[in-house]
Amino acid sequence: MKEPNTPKIDQLSEEAYVDPIGKTLTTSLGVPVADNQNSLKINEKGPTLLEDFLLRDKLIHFDRERIPERVVHARGVGAHGYFQAYTGNEKWTKAKFLTDTNNQTPIFVRISTVQGGRGSADVVRDVRGFSIKFYTEEGNYDLVGNNIPVFFIQDAIKFPDFVHAVKPEDANEVPTGQSAHDTFWDFISLNTEASHMTTWIMSDRAIPRNLRSIQGFGVHTFRLINKNNEAFLVKFHWTPKQGVAQVVWDEALKINGKDPDFHRRDLWDAIERGNYPEWELGAQIFSEEDAKQWDFDVLDATKLIPEELVPVTPLGKFVLNKNTDDFFAETEQVAFSPANIVSGIDFSNDPLLQGRLFSYTDTHLHRLGTVNFNQIPINKPVCPFHTNRRGGYANHEVYKGKANYEPNSVDENWPRESPNDSGAFKTHPEEVQGSKLRVRPESFADHFSQATMHYHSLEKYEQQHIKDAYSFELSKVKSEDIRRR
Repeated sequence: MKEPNTPKIDQLSEEAYVDPIGKTLTTSLGVPVADNQNSLKINEKGPTLLEDFLLRDKLIHFDRERIPERVVHARGVGAHGYFQAYTGNEKWTKAKFLTDTNNQTPIFVRISTVQGGRGSADVVRDVRGFSIKFYTEEGNYDLVGNNIPVFFIQDAIKFPDFVHAVKPEDANEVPTGQSAHDTFWDFISLNTEASHMTTWIMSDRAIPRNLRSIQGFGVHTFRLINKNNEAFLVKFHWTPKQGVAQVVWDEALKINGKDPDFHRRDLWDAIERGNYPEWELGAQIFSEEDAKQWDFDVLDATKLIPEELVPVTPLGKFVLNKNTDDFFAETEQVAFSPANIVSGIDFSNDPLLQGRLFSYTDTHLHRLGTVNFNQIPINKPVCPFHTNRRGGYANHEVYKGKANYEPNSVDENWPRESPNDSGAFKTHPEEVQGSKLRVRPESFADHFSQATMHYHSLEKYEQQHIKDAYSFELSKVKSEDIRRR
């Protein structure tokens, strides 16, 4: 089967792909290797010589092949594809990839578990991260979401505490890929804002049948800006054309026992067969006036907007049609961030989102080891980019010209600002006044209404599965005080 091409695949083919088939083995510097079986020694059984640059070249690289794994979402799978916009989106946004129906935008998607490490099992009770990188003509846009529409906490300052609690316990690094332990339930029982999310994580939704059958949600409220500079608040959704499907806990245990790579293998095999998974991207679109009338706060990431209040407006579809060629180079090195936006999209004041805007970039600097991580092929834009950034570890760009600052006269002030360019990003103006305070809004105080609403929206058997999940999880908690809470 002929592999599908997109501008991103073409860029990778020209700049990054290395085909070793039919080629001579060489060192990292291109020196052909005559003997890759034996190190250089004195006689047959004598000491190995330090001058053996072939041995050193091989070992030095091997010793540095692994990089720090993601602190969360370490276990993941990635695939290439494309996004196709539907007609009629101009009324909501000026983002070209959402309004241009004549071209397909290349994308890279990574789907992951949250709690477990890089070598953990797939079919576990957990949130699934679902991130999409759009390589648009106006820059890279990342939609960094989950398969559940809400989250455990309201403010980013609690994120390190939550992750510390859900991860394997410090004393023995147990359990892996599970929330059934003391520290998780200690945190949950002491932070009732997590009540709504916990009903989702205890539901069947947390154990998907496969990754082709999971929904995606942007979780936070964002803004869309149209060409008239009108702003609309939105919550993003993406829905699988294959339908949503889950397994029950007993099935998950059996699947993990037979094939801990089940989800990753299923997605890979489906794409290889030409059974390309497809999702429809949509958004709940509403005004600030609408939001003021509701009894929940749209800036609270532990709340969702019922679709009875605001139906989902379809914006386009995306298809995954090509597997990765190199897991490490693509899936492991891809760097998503909700801070990566383009003209026509903007942020809200959601306090969890605001912290994520910093944290994702910061963790990439640690994990990928350089401020130039956006020059890594999988992260590189397909559109032209011209900055005054220079240097840094692993810089791959060779800039011409004398100036690396702005304004300048030596290069006629190039590269220049483009205030009249329709693709230039401009922050949407928002009037803000008040005092600096460390407080939680009163509108965030209701921690239980939507948890109750979610539970009562389920079928009887789904409610029973939630009860069974709570019982199982708490049976693994050793502290009686925590269980009683």
